[in-house]
Amino acid sequence: MTEPMTETMTDPMNETTTGQVHSNRKILIVGPSWVGDMVMAQSLFICLQRAQPTTLIDVLAPGWSRPLLARMPQVRKAIELPIKHRELAIGKRYHLGVALRHEQYDQVILLPNSFKSALIPLFAKIPLRTGWRGEMRSALLNDCRLLDKASLPLMVQRFVALALTPGAALKPEDCPRPELYIDQDAVQQTLQQMGVADSATTQRLVLCPGAEFGDSKQWPASHFADLADKALAADWQVVIVGSANDAAIATAIQQQTQPQWQRNCINLAGRTSLAQVIDVIASATAVVSNDSGLMHIAAALQRPLLALYGSTSADFTPPLADRVKLLASDIECRPCFQRTCPLGHKRCLTELSAEMAWSGVQEVIASPGKAPVISQAELP
Repeated sequence: MTEPMTETMTDPMNETTTGQVHSNRKILIVGPSWVGDMVMAQSLFICLQRAQPTTLIDVLAPGWSRPLLARMPQVRKAIELPIKHRELAIGKRYHLGVALRHEQYDQVILLPNSFKSALIPLFAKIPLRTGWRGEMRSALLNDCRLLDKASLPLMVQRFVALALTPGAALKPEDCPRPELYIDQDAVQQTLQQMGVADSATTQRLVLCPGAEFGDSKQWPASHFADLADKALAADWQVVIVGSANDAAIATAIQQQTQPQWQRNCINLAGRTSLAQVIDVIASATAVVSNDSGLMHIAAALQRPLLALYGSTSADFTPPLADRVKLLASDIECRPCFQRTCPLGHKRCLTELSAEMAWSGVQEVIASPGKAPVISQAELP
């Protein structure tokens, strides 16, 4: 195996890293552990390839992320991290790092801020190791940067800034939006496999009622059902998507829709792979979602999106697309960022009615531009 001759740090945007020379610069990205964060990481991948089109980008991430990374043309390959979230597993990290040495990466960019995320790049002897300072890992990185949160208020900006030289100002054009590739053949195949009727005139509302963070981010099932009824009454098709963890609320939504329309309300929660969920969302006329990973997928697929915000805020991780409307309450206790409502009423979500949401869906379909956050008090 060829080992780097030096640990000297170089300019991350240079084509040659000390000790290794490749015709194509090779970068390993240590990816995040959440769906929405991985979607936003594509902005970094795009930025790297814009700077050097021949750059080869591999992503080390949990196995669930493969279907998502497969929709990002900038990624050469996904490398599965066979370690559970929050597991230290130094032995496994060492063996994986050693196995990666033959790749001779020029640089690694770490998106998680944890100590353990820096171990594999160290064991892989990657000569340039870039990341934000965090969790006492400064000794493991030789391009360790101090984050100025005020100048980089968005997570996507913090990702993209790691592609620039240390201290470089981040201009708006430096921060491209994620854009997942849509395979129309795969979309049609998935709809057929899932028994979702499709035609050129089908108006499809995709509902994403799940939220891994907790109940305080979930619009009530009864509200989703009322919204579904409005769409079904207008001769739309409604499809509910989510993981197995979302099966209960998805079933409740379907069961609470009006009986005469239930055959056009299709519950796929827990029945699809992530790749199939991406295909279904790609087929949507519009998407209504809680603040969740699927919200970010819908944005990256450029689907008209109504995003519902309860205990959280769009200030740090907004959906990155044009045809988006954010629906949030102006209640004084919001955002609290608690997993469950500490006051027990969850008014930040219950006061967002199905009428508001349906009006928002119509508006975002009709408008090509991004709408501002609208508060409950500003709506009729």
